[in-house]
Amino acid sequence: MAGTLWVIATPIGNLEDLSPRARTVLAAVDAVLAEDTRRTRALLASVGIERPLLSLHEHNERKRSNEALARLQGGESLALVSDAGTPLISDPGFRLVRAAREVGVPVRPVPGPSAAIVALSVAGIPCERFCFEGFLPAAPIRRKARLSELAHETRTMVFFEAPQRIEAMLEDAMAVFGERRRACLARELCKLHETLLGPDLLAIAERLRLDPEQRLGEMTLVVAGLDEPEPRAMAEGKRLYRLLATELPPARAAKLAASFTGLPRACFYGGDGDGD
Repeated sequence: MAGTLWVIATPIGNLEDLSPRARTVLAAVDAVLAEDTRRTRALLASVGIERPLLSLHEHNERKRSNEALARLQGGESLALVSDAGTPLISDPGFRLVRAAREVGVPVRPVPGPSAAIVALSVAGIPCERFCFEGFLPAAPIRRKARLSELAHETRTMVFFEAPQRIEAMLEDAMAVFGERRRACLARELCKLHETLLGPDLLAIAERLRLDPEQRLGEMTLVVAGLDEPEPRAMAEGKRLYRLLATELPPARAAKLAASFTGLPRACFYGGDGDGD
């Protein structure tokens, strides 16, 4: 009989968040597939577990998935973990999970922490409906383009971002969503220096500018969706924009229309620059 692929969530900061069930399964599997074997070895050692480790990361995922699938079909049980949190959420492992399911190998979850869900739970922003965007493109042009596509998103949005890009990402987000869009930057969740910054994009950007320490660590940004504008307000705003655009550059006309109506500039124009 085929073995089982266990998809196991691991702590995002506090080792006590590793569930008893996760410990039991990790101690019983034939091997553990890990994004970074050094980090996973340290995690297992902290709870007295020693198992064979196999690396599975973005550079070897295809090859290692084939090897793991053969072992599963041979009757072995394997655990899949990421460096922190729930596997596959902005982490490798999708190819293996899909391949295992396609050939009938049982895939079973062991739930636990996820930075996206943890951040949503403490952000103080409506989260009945939300969309997870993960990491935005690193290239500035592509990042701005993706944010512009989200200008009219009414659901709460969740982003991951790298410390070296967080300030640039916030600048782009303010240009698209407006400086006062409600937001929460959850930094170093479940760790010693955990902080929650807000209440809007401008306040977060200002805090990072004044305090270099807030630019470090793992970051999850929660941004409120667009309040659905009244159809009349949107129609009036677009009419104003069209009138202004006959005399001004489009970006400048959009900026003025946004100022008069209170709607995001991206409702009228999605280009770069302010036209000044």
